[in-house]
Amino acid sequence: MAEGPIRCPWCLKDPLYVAYHDLEWGVPERDELKVFEHLCLETFQCGLSWLLVLRRRRHLRAALLGFDPEALASWGEGEISAALRAEGMIRCVSKVRGVVRNARTLLDLWDRGLRLSDLVWSPFGGETRVNRRRLGEALPPSTPESEDLSRRLRGLGFSFVGPVVCYSLMQALGVVDDHVVECVRHPSRRG
Repeated sequence: MAEGPIRCPWCLKDPLYVAYHDLEWGVPERDELKVFEHLCLETFQCGLSWLLVLRRRRHLRAALLGFDPEALASWGEGEISAALRAEGMIRCVSKVRGVVRNARTLLDLWDRGLRLSDLVWSPFGGETRVNRRRLGEALPPSTPESEDLSRRLRGLGFSFVGPVVCYSLMQALGVVDDHVVECVRHPSRRG
């Protein structure tokens, strides 16, 4: 029986992980609202597994109004408490408050004529950095670029944006392509 295509080993635990790896992770995304959604998801991932967040993503979307920053920015404690009781929700009040704070910060950013997408894509001049790691090589948890992005985002008022979260965000949005060279999704294999 023939083996399937080679993929990054981290995704092989679960079909949902494989689908995320094949269809989303490392695919360039610049849409402002999708960038914000990824930031929200990364907020919920802090201290948890990404697979858990993927399994709960539809519940998070429902409880957090589709990650609509204008709606979230208007939330008070009542809405935060209601969201925490929603089915399938990751029940961490500080993370929900962080998402609300980040929504308010995003609106402030827009009022200043700035875009979150531009900030996230700025470390490499708006281009994807394609790394050439091989199977067995560890991915770094953060990089100097993610540390710089973290400082910039914190300075603007965003929360839950440490260097590790920023690097994960950069990987998810395709700012950094960290598919291993042998992976079917590495740019050198996609033609």
